[in-house]
Amino acid sequence: MSLTVFAVVLLAAFLHAAWNAVVKGGGDKLLSTVMVAVTAGLMAALALPALPQPAAASWPFIAASVGVHVVYFALVARIYRSADMSLTYPLMRGCAPLLVALASVGWLGEQLSALAWGGIAVISLGILAMAGGARGLRGVQGSREGVWLALLNALVIATYTLIDGTGVRRSGAPVAYAFWIFVLTAVPLAAWALATRRSELAGYVRRNLVFALVGGGGTLASYGLSLWAMTRAPVAPVAALRESSILFGALISALLLKERVGAARLGAACLIAAGVATLRFA
Repeated sequence: MSLTVFAVVLLAAFLHAAWNAVVKGGGDKLLSTVMVAVTAGLMAALALPALPQPAAASWPFIAASVGVHVVYFALVARIYRSADMSLTYPLMRGCAPLLVALASVGWLGEQLSALAWGGIAVISLGILAMAGGARGLRGVQGSREGVWLALLNALVIATYTLIDGTGVRRSGAPVAYAFWIFVLTAVPLAAWALATRRSELAGYVRRNLVFALVGGGGTLASYGLSLWAMTRAPVAPVAALRESSILFGALISALLLKERVGAARLGAACLIAAGVATLRFA
């Protein structure tokens, strides 16, 4: 993996952790999720006219991805209502890379080196160890429902990663491909919010406008950069490296959300860092 791709994916990882923190820190998790997704869609819609458009062959993948992303956003909102980000974020993001790696060999026909497999495995192990450390901390809020939903969302994440890893390569326009996903995902989410929470929505957005811009811009840039990277490197290592966002998520959880971080999670962070370094040279 080239240094440029490596740096771009690490930036995407930081931005991903930032928008998840916006949702977790919001007073209403569901409205926060809709606010972030719709803001990202509006930003993408403003930029799309100036961009080269995706090839026709990629549109079935865009449509499939939109459906899966709607499920993903709905699960994120539900998960953060029932459990801490320090527990569920590692579970969601930690299981997905191995699922992507296993599926990419069979579905995408990618051949990964032993070093790449090692890096993916170490990152996944570190992320799951961090989740285990979070569960062991006294005072961490978590529920069985939150854990199971986080594991389900890992499968959803792996699904849209594989769909988009295929579709973006057929698009010839990775940025526009990503932006169309956000525009089309925002439509059903906005329609739902207007139909069921209209009276609360406008006031909530006004009170949280800065967070809407940060979260929306963060998720849009994060996924756009990741999809660009997937056109330059195999999908599985990019997906695994992107999940190093858990390192940034741990810092944000501790410094901004005031969730406790213990010694076990610091050890897990070292594992993740080792996996990241391995992928740099894979």
